[in-house]
Amino acid sequence: MRLTRTSDLWWKNAVVYCLDVETYQDGNGDGIGDFAGLTQRIDHLVRLGVTCVWLMPFYPTRERDDGYDITDFYGVDPRLGTLGDFTEFVRTARDRGIRVIADLVVNHTAEDHPWFQDARSGRDSAHRHWYVWKDEPPEDGPEGVVFPDVEDSLWEYDEGSGQYYLHRFYKQQPDLNVANPEVRDEIARVMGFWTQLGLSGFRVDAVPFLLETDGQDDADALPDPHEYLADLRAFLGRRNGESVLLGEVNLPYDGLCRFFGDPDSDRGDELTMCFDFVGMQQMYLSLAREDAGPLAAALRERPAAPRDAHWATFVRNHDELTLDKLSDDERAEVFATFGPDKDMQLYDRGLRRRLPPMVDGDRRRIELAYSLLFTLPGTPVLFYGEEIGMGENLAAEGRQAVRTPMQWTPEAGAGFSTGAPDTFPNPLPEGAFAPQKVNVYEQSRDPGSLLSRMRLFTERYREAPELAWGEYRLVESGERSVLAHVSHTTDGSVLALHNFAGRPVTARLRLSEARAGGRLTDLLDEGHAGSTVPDDGQLAVELPAYGYRWLRVGTPGDDPERVATD
Repeated sequence: MRLTRTSDLWWKNAVVYCLDVETYQDGNGDGIGDFAGLTQRIDHLVRLGVTCVWLMPFYPTRERDDGYDITDFYGVDPRLGTLGDFTEFVRTARDRGIRVIADLVVNHTAEDHPWFQDARSGRDSAHRHWYVWKDEPPEDGPEGVVFPDVEDSLWEYDEGSGQYYLHRFYKQQPDLNVANPEVRDEIARVMGFWTQLGLSGFRVDAVPFLLETDGQDDADALPDPHEYLADLRAFLGRRNGESVLLGEVNLPYDGLCRFFGDPDSDRGDELTMCFDFVGMQQMYLSLAREDAGPLAAALRERPAAPRDAHWATFVRNHDELTLDKLSDDERAEVFATFGPDKDMQLYDRGLRRRLPPMVDGDRRRIELAYSLLFTLPGTPVLFYGEEIGMGENLAAEGRQAVRTPMQWTPEAGAGFSTGAPDTFPNPLPEGAFAPQKVNVYEQSRDPGSLLSRMRLFTERYREAPELAWGEYRLVESGERSVLAHVSHTTDGSVLALHNFAGRPVTARLRLSEARAGGRLTDLLDEGHAGSTVPDDGQLAVELPAYGYRWLRVGTPGDDPERVATD
């Protein structure tokens, strides 16, 4: 495909990398990561093949929800540096060809935010209607708390003003009233401010809760949430045409797709990308059963994204590994396989574990999952530390178990900080996944390491535009344990096969894209001589236990000796 055509929609074949500044690299020895330290580690991301960094919240905070309780949307937490440090990081990243996006957390503020402090000072205060107040918790309206282990209600009584305020998350995080035009204008100003400082977009937190009207008697009088998202997208486009909105929309596909934009249009005008939570959860069910069926079913059900939008795929994110879209029995299967101890589970809906410990460090299964990440249709999103197979520390509270400091070296402090370990945001993992056994320094010098394999994945993914841009279809392989799919453009096709079983199998399939006598080239194994498509068009591909293959299917456009004309 012509690079001049694809570069405008850079997010379609981006490699996104999510990190938390405070756990990535400490630049001044105080035990807390900061922008100065992060900037010095930028070349690790370059070598990994990252093209977009997603920053978790770095704004001033009281640190009662790991930065999501924001007290100032226009600043940098002093522990992490200054606005100058932030802009220096963004400039350095851009110099290396890496764009930067950041969390947009506008469902709520911290209760310490000046807006809420003013709002609760009296019913006639300037910011009173920037939040949602009721004399009594209403029977209609939002239901279901996000953190059932801590909160038992969405409404909290405010002694000072004698009313209840809405909080979808923790009680110290009052919900903003996004139906208020003043609030909506302020959110646009926040976005404009950070865009002006170099951001290329935002990951929008908790999108379905942003403007929730379902079940409310006055729903018809409130702004339509999709019109609002379209307004935000249009505003962002006017400020910076390359900017994106990456949405956290954990809904079934039929509800989720509405957040791309008008379903009758082939162009999305709301969120640029949406995370595929359903596909991720079915992938874990397939891994647990050693059966490709659940993931294949999800891919058949998943609608195509609009032309200028895209799905975002992930193995895990920074929260608990939610399994809420599985049935109770299915969730129990995944729990039993990957998190049998109650301490490994969270909110009765997810796991607070990283993948490597779930599979007891089995490199075959780890690579299988990340091979899927880069070949399934969608933009791959990595969580920091996945590239080296970091584990979790269950001694940390809740979600913090997977938010441990980045492991750079085998030294004390993991190369993260020269400060005392008790000053770190979270304790380092111990045992088989301690820094002494899992770190960037040693893996970067080992061609057989997981880091080297991940670098190869990103390189081959970027070299195969079919994976990001092509139309895909599932292919019958004759084996329940094998997921086979082909991604096709007018220029070529790539076939990906993944064996979920702990036994070798032979996948047998036919491809309309494969002509008799055409070449099949292994994209991951340069030493493999390749093969030709037999006269009957029937392919037989051997896969080891938990094995995978990326095969370029020979067509005239795939001739390696052709002269480039673009």
